[in-house]
Amino acid sequence: MELNISLRKKPLKENQLFKEKLLRIEPYIELGFALFSGILIVSGWILAKLDQQAVSVFFYILAYVIGGYFKAKEGITDTIHNKTLNVELLMVLAALGSAIIGYWEEGAILIFIFALSGALETYTMSKSRKEISALMSLQPEEAWLIKDGKEVKVAVEQLQVGDHIFVKPGERIPADGRVIKGRTSVDQAAITGESIPVGKGLNDDVFAGTVNINGSITVEITKPSSETLFQKIITLVQNAESQKSPSQQFIDRFEGTYVKLVLAVVSLMLFLPHYIFGWSWNETFYRAMVLLVVASPCAVVASIMPATLSAISNGARKGILFKGGSHLESLGNLRAIAFDKTGTLTQGKPEVSQYLVKPDLEDEKQKILQIVAAIEKHSNHPLAQAIVRFVTTKNQNVPFELDSIEDVSGWGVKAFLNGETWKIGKRSFMDGNIEEVIDEKQRSFLEEQGNTIVYIEKDQQVVAAFALKDIVREESKQAITNLQALGIEPIMLTGDNANTAKAIASEVGIIHYIYECLPENKANEIRAIKEKYGLTAMVGDGINDAPALATADIGMAMGEGTDAALETADVVLMKNDLTKISQAIHLSKRMNRIIKQNLVFSISVIILLVMSNFFQSIDLPLGVIGHEGSTILVILNGLRLLK
Repeated sequence: MELNISLRKKPLKENQLFKEKLLRIEPYIELGFALFSGILIVSGWILAKLDQQAVSVFFYILAYVIGGYFKAKEGITDTIHNKTLNVELLMVLAALGSAIIGYWEEGAILIFIFALSGALETYTMSKSRKEISALMSLQPEEAWLIKDGKEVKVAVEQLQVGDHIFVKPGERIPADGRVIKGRTSVDQAAITGESIPVGKGLNDDVFAGTVNINGSITVEITKPSSETLFQKIITLVQNAESQKSPSQQFIDRFEGTYVKLVLAVVSLMLFLPHYIFGWSWNETFYRAMVLLVVASPCAVVASIMPATLSAISNGARKGILFKGGSHLESLGNLRAIAFDKTGTLTQGKPEVSQYLVKPDLEDEKQKILQIVAAIEKHSNHPLAQAIVRFVTTKNQNVPFELDSIEDVSGWGVKAFLNGETWKIGKRSFMDGNIEEVIDEKQRSFLEEQGNTIVYIEKDQQVVAAFALKDIVREESKQAITNLQALGIEPIMLTGDNANTAKAIASEVGIIHYIYECLPENKANEIRAIKEKYGLTAMVGDGINDAPALATADIGMAMGEGTDAALETADVVLMKNDLTKISQAIHLSKRMNRIIKQNLVFSISVIILLVMSNFFQSIDLPLGVIGHEGSTILVILNGLRLLK
């Protein structure tokens, strides 16, 4: 069975590699066909000068067939598939029309320049996908599997969750996993865009496609090769490239209507100028063919997609992933950004700064700690994890087993132990009097210092409290300053009380903040912000903030590439660096500016060429050069976004 499977896989892989190679050489094949048609045109021109008219026409016909093959095939295929006319058919019709009235040379030149520009367009479009191709090449194909104490080289596809692999210095890590032996530094630029290597030790996560710098490590596989973070990034960006922005969707709709309009006008041009302006039939038909060429919207159609693909590729290289061109386009028009506090503006790893217990329960201080840890170890909330860390550093074990536990979202947890009811959470979740543990003055002081107070209650009596402080990220203040300079209003959402929220907001430079905001209320707050400011983004961790991320016009996820972040948001910041947001906005504004430049330029060229044709001051070859030249220029302008 294993032999059969491997035999089936091999042809598929070889077939995929063949297709990838074909895609890489396609621009050069097109260019070769175009240049060969040019040689045929020169040969036909020489033969015409030697009065070999019949042979000359034969060479021109060959130039038509060879030079026009790719574009004619593309035009016919797209027309059948989309059931609408396109610009490729306009060019083919113009060339055939020129041949009908005896302008073999002009028609052949039209085909040559159109084929040449098509080859250059294919090449430049492939350049915009270069970053994704480079990213895919970073995926290792083999790994050192530790089997029966020996290292065996196997294909990455054969690795299973739970397998142990050995990664040597200088090698790329072949799969997502957890370090179980050794220490090293890892270059994670392919994942996070961060150029500085990150230290990795026991139980640290490592990702496929990243480079092991200076130490040998043993890694336990945690995900199959098809579900690695690296593979998800590739899939995400490839999907983003296939999702069109609103501008591109409009252009696509516009193209079909415009082509029909051009054909209608050309149909009138075939006879009206003869009767109205007294042109000869030959001149009338010739000018109609020139109009068919110069009025074609090739440059307009090419104004958006190359720029969008280039910007998406640029962002991916820097660790900013866009799930579609529409999100990238909208980002430049943001008016407000709402930030979740914990894990976004702060590091999300709070530490216990003070542990308080009711005075008459001082002897039970240790026992209360252990019970609290036994309850909180069932929660993934950063505050709960901080309390468990605090307890386990002082006590090596947490002996208590709970009868049951209930998570009350946004408030805390409720647990039952040996007939006792325990509550851990915020002040409003408590039934007892908190001042038996902490007085108002002390509470206000701690909160003004940015501490969050978590209370512990046993059978409706508050018995203890923890003061926890989450450290603000170093880059948060700079990120907020950058956004304010762009005219974007930052707003903080937090479940903390007013004093704590004010302290954190003040530290990072945020003026507007919303406190005591429960997870289920964040979506409503986002709606209110949208009504007040307009286009709004939400930045969160992609898990608890899912409703708010979905409600915002643009959801932006933090979390160093967690699965939930990739699946929830519209934009993913692979590294927890908030300054990437302003970079993404600058990229969006730059893309929108380049698209506007392209559209204005391409439309202006079409108007100029059409008017020149009407006044009989331009011939077919010059019309082709002006038309196709503008197409290449707008594509090259879009490719500037790769830098």
